[in-house]
Amino acid sequence: MTTEHEDDWTDRHVARWRDHWIDVHFDDQVEAIVTRIDRLVRHFQRTTKEALAEVGLQEFEYKTLHHLMIRETPGQASPSALAQDLEISGAGMTGRLDLLEKAGWIQRRASPDDRRRVDIEITRAGADIWRRAMDLRGRSEEQVVTELTQEERDTLARLLKKLTLAAEAAESPPNS
Repeated sequence: MTTEHEDDWTDRHVARWRDHWIDVHFDDQVEAIVTRIDRLVRHFQRTTKEALAEVGLQEFEYKTLHHLMIRETPGQASPSALAQDLEISGAGMTGRLDLLEKAGWIQRRASPDDRRRVDIEITRAGADIWRRAMDLRGRSEEQVVTELTQEERDTLARLLKKLTLAAEAAESPPNS
């Protein structure tokens, strides 16, 4: 278990840069918070890549399966809804779906509401490989978070939500 009194990369970074910003406002605490969040994001991105490599998924395959599984109706979506969620073009979505279908992880089915439309459905093999990747990701996330007590987790979750809401408000267009 780590202690909060030992220096981390961010402490060294802030100390190194503090005196270089004489003519620019430099708040040690803001820099430390943002830098630590960035370090955690990079850690989780790296461990996700490792998990995907271990189960044999490419990142785009995982993201597509993930967005398919976290829907209101898990494992089912229209190609256009998935494309919108993933912020990719319809043509890009078609290419992804072709590859996922060839791998046996999804299947296309005629929509029960409109036979001209196609819906996407995850297969058992697709759900299994997604779950294996999620399990590996979850282990690495839990390994970091278990450093905190339950009270610290509750506090951190509340504080991160507050920061997330501020970031989302800053991103949303002003009301007309």
